Amino acid sequence: MSINLKDTAAPLREKRLGSVSGYSGDAEELYKKSHDGSLKDTDRSFSQCTSCSANQVKNQLVYIQDAAVVEHGPAGCSGDIPNRNMVGRSGRKKRKLPIRNLHYINTNLTEKDTIYGGAKKLELSIKEAKRRFNPKAIFVTTTCASGIIGDDVEAICNKMEIEIGIPVITIVCEGFRSKIWALGFDAAYHGILRKIVKPAVKKRNDLVNIINFQGKDIFTGLFGRLGLKVNYLVPYTTIEQLSHISEAAATVQICATLGTYFAAGLEEHFGVPEVKSPPPYGIAGTDAWFRELGKVVHKEKEVEKLIAEEKEKITTKLEELRKKLKGKKVYIGAGAAHGHGMMAIVNELGMELVGGCTWHHDAKFDNGDDKADSLKHVVENYGNFKLSICNKQSFELVNTLYNLKPDLFITRHASTIWASKLGIPSLEMGDEHFAIGYQGLLNYGEVILDTISNPMFVKKIAEHSKLPYTDWWLKQNAFKFLGGEA
Repeated sequence: MSINLKDTAAPLREKRLGSVSGYSGDAEELYKKSHDGSLKDTDRSFSQCTSCSANQVKNQLVYIQDAAVVEHGPAGCSGDIPNRNMVGRSGRKKRKLPIRNLHYINTNLTEKDTIYGGAKKLELSIKEAKRRFNPKAIFVTTTCASGIIGDDVEAICNKMEIEIGIPVITIVCEGFRSKIWALGFDAAYHGILRKIVKPAVKKRNDLVNIINFQGKDIFTGLFGRLGLKVNYLVPYTTIEQLSHISEAAATVQICATLGTYFAAGLEEHFGVPEVKSPPPYGIAGTDAWFRELGKVVHKEKEVEKLIAEEKEKITTKLEELRKKLKGKKVYIGAGAAHGHGMMAIVNELGMELVGGCTWHHDAKFDNGDDKADSLKHVVENYGNFKLSICNKQSFELVNTLYNLKPDLFITRHASTIWASKLGIPSLEMGDEHFAIGYQGLLNYGEVILDTISNPMFVKKIAEHSKLPYTDWWLKQNAFKFLGGEA
């Protein structure tokens, strides 16, 4: 599907990628249904919680160093900002940048504003963001409230852009637009592609864009050995840097759930080739990722040398870890492409993957290339396994963990508290770069070994904890309400 940068909003993933938020079965069946067009979303007759696409917009935009974000909504929509601020401060430290707070303002829409409109508040907030932060650009994000009352945010942004003399960019991300909260990533990138990125004046054959979250810099050293320079996107960049990303020789991503739209848009509209491969987790995925990069930037020999050297470094330690972890049962709950990467890692460590759930599933990615299909990669390299899409529903997750009783629960974007209450050792994947590549396989293996070596702490927690769910629920099929009874 072509990306239309004349539209204010990014198209929905449900229509664009065939994305779904409800499924129970196995990985092979999900892959086949995704490719033959038979995959259909399944609604829940009961739902406890979910995420919001506006949160994922902020996941990227609030970390641009010289930009500001104005969120047009009630004060409650700013509830995630303290956590975002903490992540931003720690991320700046990882990247050796001066530590500071986010440049963010909320328009604080009230009940009165929902009747008379919030246009005036939005104009004043944009002016205040300019005065307070002196940014090079301002991103204005919408919310459910601003969408329902029908404020013409785009018209206001265009008016204020002329008045204050910097780009003022509408980001359409009302939570009710989509059940797929990852649409927020697309919305943020759509705004950047539409109004920040400029056509390349001169191409650079040594620069590679890396679409990522806020992880520690691990690629400068690796890419340096290939004669390449890294350009991390989007957190901790500047508006000037973003305006020149069209000059890069290629774009890679560590999670296609995050970067699918951005990478495809850069290729379609600015001629930056996207490296189409599974994510660089586990040996098979990392091999494919580097080799595809080598083809795109014409560094095949250098890549093969790097792969051989990196594999030699980890051989002995990897075998030791495999012996210690062999047969240990693990369950994984995470975002889609990233979760598939974690599933690859535990398989390569010799562990038994008793099942997994992802928070949503994209039937395809924007590039439409099978080589980038992370689920296909896992199934073809490691075999079939039980897989569901639980949309962060705690009641489904608790039921599943209670009945499977794995030796370890690994998660991302979800708390480990439920596993701890069940006496199951668990870890949450924080820095997504920690597990990347060949060394990442060892990093993860060592953390897993530490986590399961002494389970007494969580077992004591379980002895003194009471679950909020009844015995009746724990005896039901975890997906009883997936297209089921009310």
